[in-house]
Amino acid sequence: MKKVAFIPARYAATRFPAKLMQMLGTKPVIRHTYDNTVATGLFDEVVVVTDSDIIFNEITSHGGKAVMSKKAHESGSDRIAEAVADMEVDIVVNVQGDEPFVKAAPIQQLLQVFEGPQGQNVQVASLMQVLTNPQFINDPNYVKVAVDMHFNSLMFSRSVIPYPRNKELPVTYYEHIGVYAFRKQALLHFTNWPMTPLEAAEKIECLRYLEHGIPLKMVVVDYMGVEIDTPEDLERAAKYL
Repeated sequence: MKKVAFIPARYAATRFPAKLMQMLGTKPVIRHTYDNTVATGLFDEVVVVTDSDIIFNEITSHGGKAVMSKKAHESGSDRIAEAVADMEVDIVVNVQGDEPFVKAAPIQQLLQVFEGPQGQNVQVASLMQVLTNPQFINDPNYVKVAVDMHFNSLMFSRSVIPYPRNKELPVTYYEHIGVYAFRKQALLHFTNWPMTPLEAAEKIECLRYLEHGIPLKMVVVDYMGVEIDTPEDLERAAKYL
């Protein structure tokens, strides 16, 4: 299978403008993400897809590969689909630009769900990790996911799911990590569907798949690092680095 990683990189983030170009140690966040994705050795190609000359130049001037989006997009998946439409590729992996601490092991686990007889039925897969800190569980910047007995997604939300009505039962909370893998055709279908009601309400793009009856196969992984949504996250990332 030909596997390509795409990193959607929008410059004008709503909650933290220009966050991908903020310095983290000796280089910007986006270059950490790109370099660490390449370093996994799991992909035939790694490409940054951006609407920004600044990000494009940052990647290409350091020997990386980047392409400019031809039009505006609502989501990272839409941005990637434009770039991948004419490519020969089997599995497309979406690595979020604000996830600078990409590691090989979790992505390898993600890619493995497409293999073998059972893997033939998987159209979309993604990563999650266990959340234990009550502050993060209640924080809407942390997207939570509920899964069935086979680790297929049931719902994604910025709210607390499941809600612990019975305080005596232990509840496991999962945070959705913004790394996706798609079969090419599933990604192209996604971009042909209009934004769905739950997706629009929650601002969580993968809800579009659920609202069209396509579950995501979820893979539980160990902590991957820090997703950078706020200046406070950047401070935590600097400490983690």
